[in-house]
Amino acid sequence: MSVHLMREIERLKRQFLSLCAVVEERVEMAVRAFLECDSELAREVEDRDAEVDQREVEVEEECLKVLALHQPVAGDLRLIVAAMKINHDLERIGDLAVNIARKALAFIEEPLENMPFDIAGMWRLTQSMLHESLDALVNLDTAMALAVCERDDQVDRAKYAIRVGVEAAMQRHPERVRPLLRVLAVARNLERIADCAANIAEEVIYLVEGRITRHGATA
Repeated sequence: MSVHLMREIERLKRQFLSLCAVVEERVEMAVRAFLECDSELAREVEDRDAEVDQREVEVEEECLKVLALHQPVAGDLRLIVAAMKINHDLERIGDLAVNIARKALAFIEEPLENMPFDIAGMWRLTQSMLHESLDALVNLDTAMALAVCERDDQVDRAKYAIRVGVEAAMQRHPERVRPLLRVLAVARNLERIADCAANIAEEVIYLVEGRITRHGATA
């Protein structure tokens, strides 16, 4: 590897890890805004969405520059390809955090009297998947990445339980349809964040082993 390529890749890694930290923070803020009915926190997530978008563009531009100027091969090429895919997932997670923040603002205006649905439990599962997928990326830990992928079904089951509960509550209390739909929307967004975390974990496996595991592929 040339000295110039090494420097470019190190700069890309710094930008990338900074984006990871920002995205993880935004999701946590959004969910906390919903669970704690904190409108100020929800608005902060909304207002700072442009920062995630800008960082995502910067990472993509850096990847394209490395490809164009240095034409990396083997492991370096896999790193750039994986970075571009993960970059997209991180930007998507940022968008999902904004969606949750907006649902939080609407929910605060018209809340339920109590919260019989385990959004907090579903968030703990999703949060652990996201955090560990990013840890797996930082440490190039394929065992951790595989464990993240295997937990995706747990989040799916949690979302299913919430959906069943919300549908039953809507039948019993049709006057509460709007806040109940917002609860369900938050659960859907958490499920999609977990899917993105699983995507990141799959890219870690590709980066380290050159093996595509998406859709059950083994090569």
